Amino acid sequence: MSFHYYMPTRILFGKGKLNELHKQLLPGNKALIVISAGQSIKKNGYLARVEEQLNKAGIAHVLFDKILPNPVKDHVMEGAALARDQKCDFIVGLGGGSSIDSAKSIAVMATNDGDYWDYISGGTGKGKPVPNSPLPIVAITTTAGTGTEADPWTVITNGNEKIGFGYDRTFPVLSVVDPDLMLTIPADLTAYQGFDALFHSTEGYLNKTANEMSDLFALKAISLISKSLAKAVADGSDENARGEVALANTLSGIVESTSGCISEHSIEHALSAYHPKLPHGAGLIMISIAYYMFLVQSGSCDQRLIDMAKALGKSNAHHPIDFVVALRELQKDCGVADLKLSDYGIQREEIPVIAKNAMETMGGLYQVDPCTITLDDTIKILEESYK
Repeated sequence: MSFHYYMPTRILFGKGKLNELHKQLLPGNKALIVISAGQSIKKNGYLARVEEQLNKAGIAHVLFDKILPNPVKDHVMEGAALARDQKCDFIVGLGGGSSIDSAKSIAVMATNDGDYWDYISGGTGKGKPVPNSPLPIVAITTTAGTGTEADPWTVITNGNEKIGFGYDRTFPVLSVVDPDLMLTIPADLTAYQGFDALFHSTEGYLNKTANEMSDLFALKAISLISKSLAKAVADGSDENARGEVALANTLSGIVESTSGCISEHSIEHALSAYHPKLPHGAGLIMISIAYYMFLVQSGSCDQRLIDMAKALGKSNAHHPIDFVVALRELQKDCGVADLKLSDYGIQREEIPVIAKNAMETMGGLYQVDPCTITLDDTIKILEESYK
């Protein structure tokens, strides 16, 4: 029994918690608020509420509202330049994973010279150490998918390279998880995001680095998603279901901090690097059955697949295949079992290039898989996923 546990983020979790933001000890006097280029954060009043809280706390603020669903390096550099020019001393990420991830990356570049890709490992990244500490980060999540409010990770796209980055200093210092902010998420995005959270926990449970601490969070998150995701998809106003999915998401972020993702995420990142209109969670759903069938057939993690099947609602599970059966049932219950890669413009002929990209840009995740997954195996998984 051995593990390292480091979680420096103060988390305010629960209904109405955004209203307590002004009471917190915030990490500076002027914030750059980072949100998406879409209108939902403004339209639903979330931006105005955060600005009101900052005003109550006597905090000045500047807005950066250009972040894309698959955030890009150019906007990281632009946001960082704005933070420096406006003399902001902390960053607020408001929204889903794209906005909070971007906030983390902007925080890094606001205090460091050069190009963001100088500090990225994998692909064409130079893998340099980050010389200066980032600006402090406050995360306010309005979705339940990435768990980025509880981990140090950020995923940014540069051309056809979509690569994760993070270290101890990119943990948020404060995160607000208020399920009330999630009541307006459409059904399809609720499902995509929920499965992203699910796969953070299933991958973390199968990761070679999994440990007693990560296992506790992973199985609880899987159980909560099994119980409540389909309910939240069916009725977005179900506050109890929204709360349980939000909790599962935060727990999954802690899983990513104590264990981590495996190659399922590498493969999807390659898909959405080439096709940025593909929602990350949807991509994961579309490759998941073939991916986990490969793991079943490998015989490398039988008991862990059975454990996850039980957590996913198959109380009498006794064979690894039961996890895939339970996963398929949940996808049907959430209305996402028939998603097609071809609907997002992905061509079968691209598969070898996408598979190679997955291994070249985020090959480190392949090193912690429970079994060896080769380039040919990755191609096979994508071929079997294609429709």
